[in-house]
Amino acid sequence: MIISSDFEIGYLLAAFAMLGVILVGSLLTALHLNRWHPKLVSATIGVLLGFALIEAVPLFT
Repeated sequence: MIISSDFEIGYLLAAFAMLGVILVGSLLTALHLNRWHPKLVSATIGVLLGFALIEAVPLFT
């Protein structure tokens, strides 16, 4: 996939944030790690992973 505009980058970061909320948030809730808000922490992790993937994938192609 070719990312050519800022809108596409924002859309991908939002998608990774939602995946982070669903996957990592449910993991944190299942492990009863409720010291911080699990959805906020998992959204942050999702955005950071998404940004890292967006930056790293063009290096491999």
